[in-house]
Amino acid sequence: MREKLANCLKDAIKAKDQRRTSTVRLIQAAIKDRDIANRGMGKDPVGDDDIMLILVKMIKQREESARIFAENGRPELADQERQEIVVINQFLPEQISEDKVKELCASIIEETGSHGLRDMGRCMNALKERYAGQMDFSKASGVVKELLK
Repeated sequence: MREKLANCLKDAIKAKDQRRTSTVRLIQAAIKDRDIANRGMGKDPVGDDDIMLILVKMIKQREESARIFAENGRPELADQERQEIVVINQFLPEQISEDKVKELCASIIEETGSHGLRDMGRCMNALKERYAGQMDFSKASGVVKELLK
């Protein structure tokens, strides 16, 4: 994933695409920050799964910022945030549809033998292991919670 980001940055610089260049640099900076934090705790640098989670978090931050900018009459800044979301999404695998998320949540509950809300953590951990970067886990947790009631 790091190599893919580096190649994308080179291509964006050559194409003089400023939005793409700055967004890829922001992604690399976020990854480097997490690497430094991990080093301080004696952990290894982040892997591809962690990078996916970082990207998902960056998208959520930009969606929230775009919404706030739009509400406060700053459409140009909201548009800038949306453009960054488009660039970040190019590094994520295709997102799983809502219907498929419900189906996967039901199968995880069955696999783990979960019966109540106290088993929700076990289900969510299994989903995160298998589908990192492919689904919105805040929505998935709502589905799991509903199914476990």
